[in-house]
Amino acid sequence: MSESREAKDRELRALQAALAAEHAAVYGYGVVGGRIGKDRRTEARTAYDAHRARRDALVRAVKDAGGAPVAAAAGYALPFPVPDAAAAAVRLAAELEDRVAGVYADLVRASGGEQRRGAAEAMREAAVRSVRWSGESVAFPGLAERGGTASGSPAPTA
Repeated sequence: MSESREAKDRELRALQAALAAEHAAVYGYGVVGGRIGKDRRTEARTAYDAHRARRDALVRAVKDAGGAPVAAAAGYALPFPVPDAAAAAVRLAAELEDRVAGVYADLVRASGGEQRRGAAEAMREAAVRSVRWSGESVAFPGLAERGGTASGSPAPTA
């Protein structure tokens, strides 16, 4: 396989991983929205809408790259229980953003040009939302947290 073909395949895999992560984030924000306190509901809705928009853009990008966009799973396993406490919902929102930042870091590495710029912007937005939710930040969002994870998104449930 040529170097150019390998690079395009890497980029398509990274686009698909980002799309899968956005599907998971949209699902996760559905959980967050149902449990978040009234004082942060608007913030959750704004994040939900942002992830839906990114998801839709990634569907187009995957098609433009010659791929068939990965479909959303019927459900996703959450990284921890979110019973009904607003605190758990806030923690889930921060976790979702950290995971999305990770897959966008992968897309930054695998792409170039406008695609890379868009991925970097998406990674930055996710990192900012994570900080807003958790009140904590990391030096290199989406990078250090990636150790050993394959996709950075919650696992689909059967």
